[in-house]
Amino acid sequence: MKIQDLMDSSGVRFGTSGARGLVADMSDAVCFAYSAAFLQAIAVPAGSRVALGIDLRPSSPGIAAACAAAIRFAGLEVDYCGPLPTPALAFYAQEQGLPAIMVTGSHIPFDRNGIKFYRPGGEITKADEAGIAAADVELPATLRNPLTQINPAARRLYLDRYLAFLKPHALAGMRLGFYEHSSVARDLLRELLEALGAEVVSLGRTDEFTPIDTEAVSEVDVLQARRWSAEYGFDALLSTDGDADRPLIGDEQGNWFRGDLAGLLCARYLGVEALATPVSSNSAIEKCGAFRQVVRTRIGSPYVIEAMERLAESGAHKIAGFEANGGFLLGSRLEKEGRGLQALPTRDAVLPMLALLASAREQGIALSQLARGLPLRHTASDRIQAFPAEHSQALLQKLATSSAALSDLLGDLCGEATDMNQIDGLRITFARGEIVHLRPSGNAPELRCYAEADTPERAAELARACLARIRAS
Repeated sequence: MKIQDLMDSSGVRFGTSGARGLVADMSDAVCFAYSAAFLQAIAVPAGSRVALGIDLRPSSPGIAAACAAAIRFAGLEVDYCGPLPTPALAFYAQEQGLPAIMVTGSHIPFDRNGIKFYRPGGEITKADEAGIAAADVELPATLRNPLTQINPAARRLYLDRYLAFLKPHALAGMRLGFYEHSSVARDLLRELLEALGAEVVSLGRTDEFTPIDTEAVSEVDVLQARRWSAEYGFDALLSTDGDADRPLIGDEQGNWFRGDLAGLLCARYLGVEALATPVSSNSAIEKCGAFRQVVRTRIGSPYVIEAMERLAESGAHKIAGFEANGGFLLGSRLEKEGRGLQALPTRDAVLPMLALLASAREQGIALSQLARGLPLRHTASDRIQAFPAEHSQALLQKLATSSAALSDLLGDLCGEATDMNQIDGLRITFARGEIVHLRPSGNAPELRCYAEADTPERAAELARACLARIRAS
């Protein structure tokens, strides 16, 4: 079976983070074939182990069984790590020198799922994706192998990574709310926070899968966070997306930090010198002067990872990256007060949480005060769901090539456009310094809008109004 033909017939394709598609389209044959092609493309030696993990979506165990069948058919051993955060599986695979497969749809809706692939050294590259697409694999009669026995080593290793880096009782005295929903990190993160001395109150736990998008937090979750904080008197409120590679961090008032602001504060706390981040992240990153070097990339962790690798090749030290969704990537080993933290060049939700909490605790201030002194640049984002990619591309082409079309859409709202950046989507800067960035999602049929302004209210207005006009057009 040729994978490229499978992509065309099934609709299951690579996005910005692994192969994704409708659960109805992710048949045993599709999932087996993708996994077999991955193992073929990276030439895994016979007899090797392959780490395998899942999130808590109801479709994930079945998909994992098909992945396991492909691993065993290739003459390899399945190292089943069970339900755990994607970065926990990635760290285990990195430290053990294993390839890995993670079954997760991350934040995308319930009716979809996905598969992420890792080389022993980290996430697959776009070149690896091309190799997978070009593969031709054999399908046997048996396309599922049941998975029962779980290896707890990956979970333990991930916990130990943070317990070794932070001081004992680093979070002592902090009262934290944890919006658990269906996050695969809900038990692990509670254990970690309590081991560091925090009091943790569980909120919103459910056995029904809840898609949480940290870039487009729903109004329901915005209001609920404020209600919880007012009711319980938390020092902070925490949550993650489904596979815990993107954080939600709220201050003592229940106001969620934007992911790029959380990333900036995390990088500053860690003493990062060289930073890679997508073009959609807040311009306060450069304006704050905290970093010696900042490289802007296309949106998606593969591009951030490539930029971190280039920074390392150029001789840079203390390297990290983050995305506007809050996922933090550590590109080199760091030390803080004699305590080491191994590199983990894949999105992680836990490190920025711990960094912000520890920073506030060490300074004796509330989380809402962490951003004081930073340039007054605020970002907001929103999306239109069920918006086909071809519609997005046609719209962006029209706006990029027609000043009249751009003026009709945004002229009275934003004023004169002074610059356009097409690194990824269409990022428009206006004369008053405001920014509107439109981009089709790489993981779902959605059009995303990122906006930046001097106040959070104005940024939110720009994102909302821009998408409202697009819907009405």
